[in-house]
Amino acid sequence: MVSSDEEYAPGASDDEVDAHRVSRRGGGGSHSRLRGLAKDHAFNEVRRTWEDVEEGEDGTITGTINSLLQKGKRKRTLKDTTPLQRGIIRHLILIVDLSTAMTEKDLRPTRYLLTIRYCQDFVTEFFEQNPISQIGIIGMRDGIAVRVSDMSGNPSDHISNLQALRAEDPKGQPSLQNALDMARASLFHAPSHGTREILLLFSSLLSSDPGDIHTTITSLVNSHINTTVIGLSAQVAICLTLVKRTNPQSNPQKHYNVALDEVNYRELIMRLATPPEAHTQQATQSADDSNSSSLLMMGFPSRITDPKPSLCACHSRPTRGGYLCPRCYSKVCSLPTTCPACSLTLILSTHLARSYHHLFPLQNWNTVSWSRASSPPHRHKTSCFSCQNAFPTQPSTSSSGSGPEPTTNGKDTQHKKAITSRLPSRVAPSGAQNAESASTEPSNVPFRDAKSTRAARKKEDQTVSESGRYECSSCEQFFCVDCDVFCHEIVHNCPGCLSREVGQVEEEAGGDVAAGKLDAMVIDD
Repeated sequence: MVSSDEEYAPGASDDEVDAHRVSRRGGGGSHSRLRGLAKDHAFNEVRRTWEDVEEGEDGTITGTINSLLQKGKRKRTLKDTTPLQRGIIRHLILIVDLSTAMTEKDLRPTRYLLTIRYCQDFVTEFFEQNPISQIGIIGMRDGIAVRVSDMSGNPSDHISNLQALRAEDPKGQPSLQNALDMARASLFHAPSHGTREILLLFSSLLSSDPGDIHTTITSLVNSHINTTVIGLSAQVAICLTLVKRTNPQSNPQKHYNVALDEVNYRELIMRLATPPEAHTQQATQSADDSNSSSLLMMGFPSRITDPKPSLCACHSRPTRGGYLCPRCYSKVCSLPTTCPACSLTLILSTHLARSYHHLFPLQNWNTVSWSRASSPPHRHKTSCFSCQNAFPTQPSTSSSGSGPEPTTNGKDTQHKKAITSRLPSRVAPSGAQNAESASTEPSNVPFRDAKSTRAARKKEDQTVSESGRYECSSCEQFFCVDCDVFCHEIVHNCPGCLSREVGQVEEEAGGDVAAGKLDAMVIDD
């Protein structure tokens, strides 16, 4: 009988079993232990955030805190500004998991309450970025799909229906197939000139389906419906298959992510508020559809107020105010919407203007160095062009760089050197390791060296201006970080470029007046 080469370790973990394993080649236990250390270190990647904190000249960390705040603000504005064809008329179905898996408290206060709050914020942001789009909400509980909110363009109805879910408790198991079938039926009558999308917030690790879910996925592919999944527990194989088949021209990592924490969960949801890119295959399919054209007929209704309540055509409820369809003169409650009588898209001119910035986004502004800020052409720009707040002054040469060195006496320096000399080579402070100590590090353990860490931080710091100034490449005006965020997220226009255009118009108008080319304006009393 052949004897076993391994020792039995009852109740031990995999790493402990590898450490007790004996090999005929010798040294097997040490190699296994190193592999275990490498696996643990790769899983538990820790960033030493305390090393980023540096004291300023006044002995406080106010400068570091302001720098971190600017990095967060600047990160939101650094987006891809390449002009692309996007679907600005969107039809999206939001599927929310309402099963017992949402009662977990790994996301505070619970997955259920946090998801409802983020969904309300998403609806508000969605209609802010896509005013002529529509959205519907579906829930999954007890093995069935429940309709939370019908497809409409009124954010108030969706938010009130989501708020009503707080009074209910999550229960049962989700049914992914039933929810996808209901979403497909809701998007069946969506016009071909708009997009058809599904956003799935999936918390469970299983799906209680009555039939073959792959048949449902095939139906979604034939209906040209794109799907995005955000997981709350772990990656599920059927969700990955769903994303791959419904988004064949995109990277699956772009459409399927698992939330790491509350902040990452919100970022993943809010990222879907931006209109998606229109791929070549989708554009060809839309062109091949019957009755397709390059122009879309829309109506701009007028606001009315009746002396007595009358029934609206959309909800059959008595209301005084509303909007009249310019084609059939039917009254609807709110805009944007589709006329229930003649199927004409009804919007306001402001809705169309707010959707325009996605097609031609505002270019990212460049960071300004101290050398450029102090150059003769820009030396007089001491305040923000938009808000007129004063820029920070350039620090002295001795204090520039990584920060001032703290003053210490000789006794403290000797004491610090004595402590450092007694430390092991692997736990020595950053920069204290020499080549000999670095060579003793195991090659198969993926410890991040100081050089790569400094390179990553330098690349991250390039997004934040050292002078607190950000320059538009067109008008060459300087702005602060708050105006940078406001112009890229709210206004979507550069104040410097707009003021230059207004100045040119005024100059042309002044020249015409001087030449006598403008007609006189007559005002009747």
